[in-house]
Amino acid sequence: MAQNPNLAALSAAGVSVWLDDLSRTRLKTGNLQDLIDTHSVVGVTTNPSIFQAALSHGDAYDAQVSELAERGADVDATIRTVTTDDVREACDVLRPQWESSDGVDGRVSIEVDPRLAHETDKTVLQAIELWKIVDRPNLLIKIPATKAGLPAITAVLAEGISVNVTLIFSVDRHREVMDAYLAGLEAAKQAGHDLSKIHSVASFFVSRVDTEIDKRLEAIGSDEALALRGQAGVANARLAYAAYEEVFLGGERFSTLAEAGAPVQRPLWASTGVKNPDYSDTLYVTELVAPNTVNTMPEKTMNAVADHGVITGDTITGTAAAAQEVFDKLEAVGIDLEDVFVVLEDEGVEKFEKSWQELIDATQDQLDAATK
Repeated sequence: MAQNPNLAALSAAGVSVWLDDLSRTRLKTGNLQDLIDTHSVVGVTTNPSIFQAALSHGDAYDAQVSELAERGADVDATIRTVTTDDVREACDVLRPQWESSDGVDGRVSIEVDPRLAHETDKTVLQAIELWKIVDRPNLLIKIPATKAGLPAITAVLAEGISVNVTLIFSVDRHREVMDAYLAGLEAAKQAGHDLSKIHSVASFFVSRVDTEIDKRLEAIGSDEALALRGQAGVANARLAYAAYEEVFLGGERFSTLAEAGAPVQRPLWASTGVKNPDYSDTLYVTELVAPNTVNTMPEKTMNAVADHGVITGDTITGTAAAAQEVFDKLEAVGIDLEDVFVVLEDEGVEKFEKSWQELIDATQDQLDAATK
C-alpha cells in the first residue's frame, strides 16, 4: 500500500508521525496496521483520557473484564491488565518500525497512574512495574514533568528504562526535563547499562498554550492583544526546539554521553489537535517541522494533514528570535506567562486524574455487572 504523500513528506523532513490514540478495536480490526501502511505512523501514545474513552465505549473489553471479575480481580488490577495487554500488542505491531529505526521509533507509550503525579517514589515503583509487565523493548513509560516527576524521570532512566516525559508546557520546565534525562543517562552509564538502548522523548504540549493565552488576550481586549491570538503555542514550541539544539547538538555534557552511545531526547509535539475553528486544522503540524522531532496526532488531525496539509520542509530552525519576539509582545500587553504555565500544568494533571477516576468508575461498573 502507498503512503499518503503529505505524511510521507512530513516523515522525510525528519518528523516521526505517531498516533495519539489506542484501543483494542484499532488492534483487532487491523486499523493500526493500516495507518502504519498508509499514513507513515511509526509510534503510538496513550494517556488516561484515551484509555477511559476506549474502555467506556463499545464491548471490546467485556469478555476480558468478565473473566477478570470471575478471578476476583479488583478494579486497579483489571485496568492494569487490560491497558498493558493493549500496549503490549501495539508494541508487537510496531516491532518492525522499532527494528528498522534502530530503536528510535516503533514506540508505544503507557502512562503511570496520574494520581501519583506528585509522588516521586511511587511513580518510580509503578514505572518499573509497568516496564516489567509489558515486557517489550519498544515501550516508553510516560511520566509527567511535575516537580515530583523530575527526579522520578532520572531514577527510571537510571534503571535502563525508556521514558516519555509528558505534560511539558514551558521552556524552563523543558530545560529541567533535559537535565533530568542527562542525569538519568549518567547514572545508567555508571550502573553499566547500554545507553544506546535507552530512549526518551520530551512531550511539549502545544494547543493548550494557545487556548489559555488566547482567553487572556481576549480578556485584555486591546488591538495589540487580539493581534497576538494563535501565536503563542507555535512560538513556545519553537523556543523549546532551540533549547533542545543548545543542549543536544552543541552541549558538552551530552557529547560525553553520545560517545557512549546515548541518543538525543527528541522533542515531541503533543496536544496537536486544533481547538479553535478559526485556525488551520493542520497548524500544529505544518508549523512545527524539524529534524529529530515527533508529532503525535489524534486521528482527526492526521487525516487533515493527509488531506490538505502543506509540508514545506523545516519550519522551526532559525525561528527562535522571532518566537522570542512573540513572547516579549505577550508580556508587554500584560500576559503573565509564568502563571499561564502553572495553570496549564495543574489543569493537565487534574484532567488526567479526572479521566482516570472515570476509567475506575466505568471499570468498576463492568466488574459489578459481571459478578451479578
